[in-house]
Amino acid sequence: MPNIAVELGKQAASFGVKSAYGEPQDVDGVSITPVALTMSGFAGGAGGAESADGGSGEGGTGGGVSVPLGVYVRREEGLRFEPNIVTLLAVGIPFVCVAGRALARVIRALKK
Repeated sequence: MPNIAVELGKQAASFGVKSAYGEPQDVDGVSITPVALTMSGFAGGAGGAESADGGSGEGGTGGGVSVPLGVYVRREEGLRFEPNIVTLLAVGIPFVCVAGRALARVIRALKK
């Protein structure tokens, strides 16, 4: 029986930079490289009880999410990052709301 933690460790080594940065693509003479925020998680376990099909109750699971942040664009002028506006709004609006409430509480506390 292979050790699940060792197998997951071998597979997780290929994550990281390769999952956050896509392969550069040439579009109309411009080189673009996609950038994403990636998160992944894995779990494995072994149980003493036997499963209904007669197995030993061992198993594992995993999952992940990727949020596109934008692209690096390389033109003759140089390298520039162009953000994904939808992601920027999805992250920015809740941040502004939380920061506004926190600032209001700080001001209220300072007035007392």
